Amino acid sequence: MQHILDAIQAEDSTAQDFASLALPESYRAVTVHKDEVDMFEGVATRDKDPRASLHVDEVPLPELGPGEAFVAVMASAINYNTVWTSIFEPVSTFGFLERYGRQSDLTKRHDLPYHIVGSDLSGVVLAVGPGVTKWKPGDRVVAHCLSVELEDPQGHDDAMMDPQQRIWGFETNFGGLADVAMVKANQLMPKPEHLTWEEAASPGLVNCTAYRQLVSKNGGAMKQGDNVLIWGASGGLGGFATQYALNGGATPVCVVSNEEKAQIARSMGAELVINRSEEGYQFWKDERTQDPKEWKRFGARIRELTGGEDIDIVFEHPGRETFGASVYVTRKGGTITTCASTSGYMHEYDNRYLWMNLKRIVSSHFANYRESWEANRLVAKGKIHPTLSRTYTLEETGQAALDVHHNKHQGKVGVLCLSPEEGLGVRNPEMREEHLEAINRFRGV
Repeated sequence: MQHILDAIQAEDSTAQDFASLALPESYRAVTVHKDEVDMFEGVATRDKDPRASLHVDEVPLPELGPGEAFVAVMASAINYNTVWTSIFEPVSTFGFLERYGRQSDLTKRHDLPYHIVGSDLSGVVLAVGPGVTKWKPGDRVVAHCLSVELEDPQGHDDAMMDPQQRIWGFETNFGGLADVAMVKANQLMPKPEHLTWEEAASPGLVNCTAYRQLVSKNGGAMKQGDNVLIWGASGGLGGFATQYALNGGATPVCVVSNEEKAQIARSMGAELVINRSEEGYQFWKDERTQDPKEWKRFGARIRELTGGEDIDIVFEHPGRETFGASVYVTRKGGTITTCASTSGYMHEYDNRYLWMNLKRIVSSHFANYRESWEANRLVAKGKIHPTLSRTYTLEETGQAALDVHHNKHQGKVGVLCLSPEEGLGVRNPEMREEHLEAINRFRGV
């Protein structure tokens, strides 16, 4: 891989130079192994350790198919789907790969005894398959993680409705936590050139998800003046939702778990912040019983902050722990947008508050190509900023995933792949200097 890295770091390398590079027969990649899916049997979820299941292996380069591209990965990032893959919950991802492999001779490549994980990347195109015209070797790119076939009619109004919609690096193989990734060419987008490789890799999945869930007509369709309740407002998803609310003329009501995170929310420009630990909200009396009095106390606190107004849109992603409260505090006719469910998938709420007050629950899952492109465009224009707090090496991916699993991180956690150190890849230093404080807002937290 060294000759590829040398070409990337040489400022005068041309598209022809990249096109003539010899592709490696194998490369480093972070994997889980099919013969280890039962390794955590009987272990509590929190005690499952990604360091035991995530391996850095040398893997063979797959065959490149039509409409696909190889990307030399300079940096990637950790998402919750990497954690779920590593602890084989709620199901093993090898079931996804097996089903995908049955679809065609080409997709058989994905059904392997190992799964290369990772749903973010920044890097440089090395080669493109037949039919690709938009991208060429040498292009500096980031990738969104929507993989679609678009052979069925359902996906042509909204690609997320494609029956063959998958999340790359989670429901497909050859993900971004590697020196080389294989993607569909329509996953590629231009790299924001005022950012380093690791900064550019970090927004991807969570930025696009937040855009669709809150801004897009397919999600919350946020408008100026809306009061938006954002759970985990300084986290991976919430950090972007807070920025979108502020940019779009809405008023974010930011829920965080400690004062340090409250300060991050305020530094982004949010004025209405609830420190749930400090205020002691306990929405569940025990594992089976919620406490409506706590919902009511929470709603009263929101009205105190907003001057008597209720919430127009709830940006929901914790799931089971918070969902009953989210439904309760939403205004009549308001919207709860939901994804992820990181605290549990089995949501419970009092339907009277939904049904009799004409509230809506809108499910949201990642983003289509147009939404992803718009979200990346806003990063490239300096309107939305990365939330990168810390970067690990590829060999430290297990530790990075463990930190996310135990919520010891803030914002996004990056991973260096081919990039030998942090701070590389910037081609617009003037723009970077203009936004440096916002770019570094999460650093070291």
